Amino acid sequence: MKIVIAGGTGFVGKALTKRLIDKGHKVIILTRKGSQTGGNPTFHQWLTGGSSSSIQDIDVMINLAGESLSSGRWTTARKERILSSRIEATEAVLALMKNNPPKTFINASAIGYYGTSLTETFTEEYKAAGTDFLATTVKNWEELALQSTTRTILCRFGIILDKTEGALPRMALPYKFFAGGTVGDGKQWMSWIHIQDVVEAILFLMEHEEIVGPVNFTAPNPISMKELGQAIGKALERPHWIPAPSLALKMALGEMSLLVLEGQRVLPEKLQQAGYRFLYEKIDEALANIYQA
Repeated sequence: MKIVIAGGTGFVGKALTKRLIDKGHKVIILTRKGSQTGGNPTFHQWLTGGSSSSIQDIDVMINLAGESLSSGRWTTARKERILSSRIEATEAVLALMKNNPPKTFINASAIGYYGTSLTETFTEEYKAAGTDFLATTVKNWEELALQSTTRTILCRFGIILDKTEGALPRMALPYKFFAGGTVGDGKQWMSWIHIQDVVEAILFLMEHEEIVGPVNFTAPNPISMKELGQAIGKALERPHWIPAPSLALKMALGEMSLLVLEGQRVLPEKLQQAGYRFLYEKIDEALANIYQA
């Protein structure tokens, strides 16, 4: 298949591109830099004056583009960039697909759509979005993506675990210095997923044309922040003992502290009902693979 990826040089994009090429697919990565033809993947300039009219016969369009949520304190200006970067990229992808309609459009999203809760369990059947900044951002992003006239999937990513990228290296760093412990009160839910399951689940969705709309990308066994910290300590053979108080984190991170002090219990109902088998269902299995690999 011919697969076009916006955001193909990011965390998920790099892992996905490698796997797609290994599977024999042709990958085109949309980039703000100059085009580069020949080889696999190829790079095609966009958003900076480059034309996308030469991209024809697309089977799958994947949009992973957008400024990182953890790129810095959520000032008013940064929040505007977080939202506008997603809207700008999605509008450009929709414009490209208008003249080159693919069979499938896969758009990144986040479980932040649901808002935060200690008591609720969220599946794709839960329709109401939360009201905080992240939930509102995701809601607006998804509404725009759903303007696509082709089969559209919204990948609501949980906390993606990887040894060198994403949130885990930051979480693990204190443990490496024997200073790890519970963040906040430790009761907040952490709905996580191994990077390999992210990639394999995307390939699974490409092949299962009956699946549309939002899909939760989380392992079947969410855990509390305290349990996650204990599991990281176990995997690294380090103690779990020094707490990080909520007030200190709120002072240091501001509104961005929402990412670590609050959470939601999210289950991957659609993936499981469709027959996807997770490579890593339990946190200990996932961390053992990450730190022994």
